[in-house]
Order: sequence, then structure tokens, then C-alpha cells
Amino acid sequence: MGDSLKPNGVSSNVPAAAFPSSDSPSEIASNVNYHAQYSPHFSPFKFDSEQAYFATAESIRDRLLQQWNATYLHFHNADPKQTYYLSMEYLQGRALSNAIGNLDVKNAYAEALDKLGHQLEEITEQEKDAALGNGGLGRLASCFLDSMATLNLPAWGYGLRYKYGLFKQRITKEGQQETAEDWLEKFSPWEVVRHDVVFPVRFFGEVQIDGDGTRKWVGGEVVQALAYDVPIPGYKTKNTISLRLWEARASPADFNLFEFNEGNYVSAAQRHSQAEQICAVLYPGDATESGKLLRLKQQFFLCSASLQDMIQRFKERRKPSKTWLWSEFPSKVAVQLNDTHPTLAIPELMRLLMDDEGLGWEEAWDVTSGTISYTNHTVLPEALEKWSQAVMWKLLPRHMEIIEEIDKRFLGTVREKFPKLEKILPSLRVLDTNAEKPVVRMANLCVVTAHTVNGVAELHSDILKKELFADYLTIWPNKFQNKTNGITPRRWLRFCNPELSSLITKQLKSDKWVTDLDELSGLRKFADDASFQGEWAAAKMACKKRLAEYVKKVTGVTIDPNSLFDIQVKRIHEYKRQLLNILGAVYRYKKLKEMSEEQRTTSTPRTIMIGGKAFATYTNAKRIVKLVYDVGEVVNSDPQVNQYLKVVFVPNYNVSVAEMLIPGSELSQHISTAGMEASGTSNMKFALNGCLIIGTLDGANVEIREEVGEDNFFLFGATADQVPNLRKDRENGKFKPDPRFEEAKQYIRSGAFGKYDYSQLLDSLEGNSGYGRGDYFLVGQDFPSYLDAQERVDKAYMDRKKWLRMSILSTAGSGKFSSDRTIAQYAKEIWNIEGCRVP
Repeated sequence: MGDSLKPNGVSSNVPAAAFPSSDSPSEIASNVNYHAQYSPHFSPFKFDSEQAYFATAESIRDRLLQQWNATYLHFHNADPKQTYYLSMEYLQGRALSNAIGNLDVKNAYAEALDKLGHQLEEITEQEKDAALGNGGLGRLASCFLDSMATLNLPAWGYGLRYKYGLFKQRITKEGQQETAEDWLEKFSPWEVVRHDVVFPVRFFGEVQIDGDGTRKWVGGEVVQALAYDVPIPGYKTKNTISLRLWEARASPADFNLFEFNEGNYVSAAQRHSQAEQICAVLYPGDATESGKLLRLKQQFFLCSASLQDMIQRFKERRKPSKTWLWSEFPSKVAVQLNDTHPTLAIPELMRLLMDDEGLGWEEAWDVTSGTISYTNHTVLPEALEKWSQAVMWKLLPRHMEIIEEIDKRFLGTVREKFPKLEKILPSLRVLDTNAEKPVVRMANLCVVTAHTVNGVAELHSDILKKELFADYLTIWPNKFQNKTNGITPRRWLRFCNPELSSLITKQLKSDKWVTDLDELSGLRKFADDASFQGEWAAAKMACKKRLAEYVKKVTGVTIDPNSLFDIQVKRIHEYKRQLLNILGAVYRYKKLKEMSEEQRTTSTPRTIMIGGKAFATYTNAKRIVKLVYDVGEVVNSDPQVNQYLKVVFVPNYNVSVAEMLIPGSELSQHISTAGMEASGTSNMKFALNGCLIIGTLDGANVEIREEVGEDNFFLFGATADQVPNLRKDRENGKFKPDPRFEEAKQYIRSGAFGKYDYSQLLDSLEGNSGYGRGDYFLVGQDFPSYLDAQERVDKAYMDRKKWLRMSILSTAGSGKFSSDRTIAQYAKEIWNIEGCRVP
């Protein structure tokens, strides 16, 4: 007879007992069983993979909670200055594998789960990625939290608890289909709801002026911000910090019982429905006024709740001292705005200090400007937020008064101290008073207020100082800094690529590189070692085979691990130029078709993988997705060519998909129009994993090329300083397209890839000027040099020793791109905070 079963379906050989902090596999198994039995979420007599995942997560959470509580008790007693990171996005990825890795209990948990009849890898696959972000902005924020915890810094992250995320992407013959994310369909075991941490957040209303001249914001709608905390463990440290996510709720008093009993069920619950909308979806469509109001509500909701929380904590820690001053606030609190989305923190902090705490303007301004710093992430005009003044007055009347005063005082200061800037003041001021479309320029508000403004790569920061914010430099020559982005080496090499990370540790005779990535430079001396190259190739092949299995599972397409794996995964946008990539693939396909079979055998077999989400309302981006799919359908079923070329669109790109794709990649395309990508961080992840980059001199590509060596980077394309003149030449009719470019476009127009009419997409590459025309992103300009670079790739890949040498040197040169380095620089040079390690 087999083992008898307990009520939860677990073998009776494993007792259900609580061991919340044990390292023993037997006791961990008992703790998991304890949660399966006494923290039940499913029917008894079931312990399938899903049930095992939730019980395992709760077992790990036991340990995290202990470390978490110890961390915050230590912070409370030590009372260091703390950083509060405000971001509309966090792209966390799976928490279980990351927590087990950072806590250094992977082997113990693997053995424990084996005793329970499950495999760790199978259990981690059950977790759905938290749908709290979309692109690089959110993933950067999550890397930063990991580094803050690992460096023992006193810090918090603040964000919103989106129920349905951006969207889940499905790819069909019609193209991209969007459905709501379902990560909270059951629940998240990583959250701890804080029912005692609730703050009121007001919208609309009016400004009331009392007899003594004081102003109060009253009336309107009030929703409640409820805190959910997610623990963020550092790597091999007791420090565990928090990502605090806010959920919007209405109170029971907002439910109209009379209306409900009258049969008016929708209107009875209207306040509750309106509150739930705030955190329903990331980046709701804003083409309508209601959409704009909802986006603005989201941004203000994040800022107001977070600032109220910070102020409450600051005041609580001041209680033991009978005498304290608000001027101490910037010496205890640093607020970092991750892009312009949290800009409303500026007028909200001013309002809280003046209206609720009774400070005068000058004192409140000194506190606010001494507390807030701002990271700029884009030079794209459409991404530099500008909000309609009418919408702002409607939703946030008191804040518009404060913004008007900030603008007025800024104008006065400049006129008094920098009279030569009078002519350009209209472009510097916070308020654009254009009669047709008056707006609030959020980036200008950040620059005028923040004590520090930083870019995220050397090229990007130079563009900020020389172009975007050049005129502010006269006023504040020391306000602007560069902080080149980074990635956490834990998730992006140590955990996602066990074969390569084990080889690196073996070769370097230490795993010190996991927290000191500069140690990877020690691999350079082995780049030509034949034995090491063989082990490197074997590690890469293991990843490629795993990736091939994944691609087969999610797309049905069989790909050859012996072909060159060429990957471009990122948000679909015209400036990121996935269109350049697929046009190159179309040209490659056409040339292969024209070759004899003998000629084809001399070509480099290649599998091109593209992935990423196109915003639901971004028509051209969605056309690009469909084109990739359509090209793949034809190429992959062409028996003449499909052993030499495959084209695959990988659906629903997220962190977990990236953890599969990046270790298996050999070439990665980072081909944005020069000067348009602030930094990019996926380029760093690919380079770290021994993948070679084909790219332009844009964003962090510039620094990656410097670090890995120019010979190990496939460079092409116009440079950022050439782009403006090339656009002028195009407008003046001077552009002469390469015949190969015309050939690729014509092949698509011929119907070779189906009946869909791609003329509107291709027309964006035609003409010299006009809306949606004129090839603004210079695809045609860079196409010939792109093809030339791809020829160099093909040639290099055929020389296996050379390619492996380049791959090793790519990893060896990636030390600079650790988020530990980035965050250490923020801590020292912007936030002025120090480590506060739990003893």
C-alpha cells in the first residue's frame, strides 16, 4: 500500500508543523504542509502544483516577514534618512524564485518539495507575473528595489496595485489581441494588506478661503488609499524592504442603500465603481476627457497617499523629541520621482505643508525643493507630459493655485537674476499659456522644483544638458547629473542562467561577482582558452535548447538550436524600429528565395525572434506586430528556406519570458534611432549573458560598446548629432533610398505575406514630410548600414572561436551595468543616505 494522505492530499510521512525560519529540508517540507493544511485556499484532498505553489510561497513569506519586521524595527530605532521611490510602474517578475535565491535556500526548498512529491522548477512555473508595469521604466524600478535591499539602504518603493495591468497579449492571424491580466484572479501570496494604513485622497471640490486668509481644499470626492506591502529581500542579507502598493476604495457610507432598494443598482454603487477604476488598469486610454481625468487621478492618488504616509512616519519618529522643526524633513526624507508621472508630489507636498501643517510659502518651498529629486527618462516630445490646465483646475483646484504661484515666483526670480533669459522665458516656465491649448508642463515643474535632475545614460544626460533643458543650465549649473542605469545581476544572470553563472563562479573561483559585478572582468584572460570556450558554448547551448522548447510550446514553431538566435524584445514603438528589423528579415528571405540550394547551404542559419506589447491605441505599432506574424507564417512554412531562416513573434512578453529568452540569445537588436532611447536596460541584460549586440550609438549602447570593446559590438547607423540634419535633408528632398530598401518594401506590397494592406504602415516611410510620412525615425536612412552590419554578424558567427571569444568578452565587460553601482551613486550623490544593515 502507498502512503496514506492527509486532508490536504499530502503524504502522511510529512507532518504539518510550523517551522517559519528553518533551513532543514524536512522542517521546510513540514512548514509547507502546515500552510497547505492551516492556511487553506483550496478544497481538501488536493495538493497539485498550484496548491503546492501557494503553500510554498507562504512558507517563504514566513521568513520574509521575520526579516521584514526586524528591518523596520531597526530603521525605526536608528532613524536614518530614508529614500522613497515613487513610480507608476514596477515590473517585478516572479517573486518565489527570486526570494528563494536571495535568501540562499534554493537547495533546501528543492529537497523539501521533493519530499512532498513536487519539483521546484514545476512549482515556480505556477506563479503569474505581477501586472504592475509594462516596459523598461517598471523593470528598472524593480531592479533598483533589489539593489536597495542588497546594499542595506533604508528605502521604500511606492506604486499602485493595478488589478488588470496593461493587458495580456495574444497573437492571432488578426494581429495583437488584448485581454485583461489575471494575476489577481485568485490572490497574491506576497502581499500583506495593512488595514491600519489608510489615507483619504480628494478629487474635484473647491478652495475655501477662511477669514485669516488661509486656504483649504474642500468638497468633491474622497476615496480611501489602502496599503498593500510586498517584501523585497536583499541578497544574502537580513535586510528586507518594502514595495508599498496603494489600492483605491470607497467607504461603506458611499454605498447608497436607498438607491439600491429602489432598484437603481448601478447608481447606488457609483462611488465604489469610480474608486475601483483608479487602480483597475495601467495607463488607461486618454483620448477622451474621462480618460485624461482617470490618468491624472491615478498619478495624484499615488502621490497623495505616499506623501501622507511619509509625513505620518516622520512625525511619529519626532514624537519623543518635544522640539523639532519642519526644516529637518529633507534631512530625513528623500523623494525620487521616476519620470514625470509622480510630478504632482510637488504641489501636493506644498499643500500638505501649508494647508495641513501651517507652514508659510518659503518654508514649505525649502522643504519641498530640498526633498524631491527627478529622473528624466525620455526626450520624446509626446512622452514629456503636458496636462490641460482646464482638466487640472477641474480635478485639483488647490494644486493649480500652487502651480501658478510656483510659475509666478520662478518668472520673477529669472527676470531679477537672469534678465538675458527674458526672451526664452515662455519655453522655460511651468505654464504654457498658449490661448488655444494652455497646459502644465510637468517636466518643467520638476526641473524648477527638484534639487537634482538626472538622466539615465551618458548620451542621454548630455542631450538633457545641451538640448532639452539647456537653458536651465544657466540658472542651475550644478542641478544636472548622470546616473547610467543598471540591472540586478541576481535575477538577470545568477538565477535566470544557472549554467552560465555556475561556470563563471567555477572559473573565477568565487561567487563574489553576484554582488560586485566588476569581478567579471577576470573572465577576459580566459577569452581565448579553448577549454573554457567549450564549456561556455555548452552552457549557451543548454539555454538555447530550453528556449527552443519554450518557443515550440507557446507558438507551435520548431526552431533549430544550432541556428543563430537573434532576438529583439521590447515595447513596440516606431522609434525602437522593430520595422527596421522585420524589413531586414524580409530582404533576407527574398535573397534566400533567389539563391540556389547550394548557395543557401553557405548562408548562416538564423532564427529571428521579436516580442513586445504595442499599446492598444497605437495603430502603427500594432501593424508592425501583424507584419512580423505574417512574415513568420510564410517564411516558417516555406520548405526551400525554413531550415535557413525562421521568424517568430513571441507573445505576451514579460519578465518571466525575458528570463527564458535572454540566456538563450546570441545576437540582440538595440536599433533605435540615435538620440531617442534614453538608456535601455535590456541591452545590459543581453550583454551580461554573453549575447552580442547589433545597435546604433543610442542610449546605453554607447557605454556598453566602450566597456565590451568596439570589436565586440556590431555598430551601424546615423549618430545622434547627425539625425537633425538628415531629417532636414529628407524634408528638402535630398534623401536617395538604397535599392535594397525599395526592394524589401515592394516585396511586402506585392502581397507575398498575405492580403493585409500594409500601405499605411509603409507609407510612413515614404514622402519627405507630412503627418505620418517622411520616415521620421530614419529607417530608410539606416537600412543599408544595418544590412552591412548583419553581413558582419553572419561572417563572425561562422567563425566559432571568434564568436565565443566575443561572447565571453561581452559578459566580462558588463560589470559597470549593475544596478548596485547605480543605486550606490544615487545614495551618495543625490539622496545622501547610507546603509543601515540589520545586525
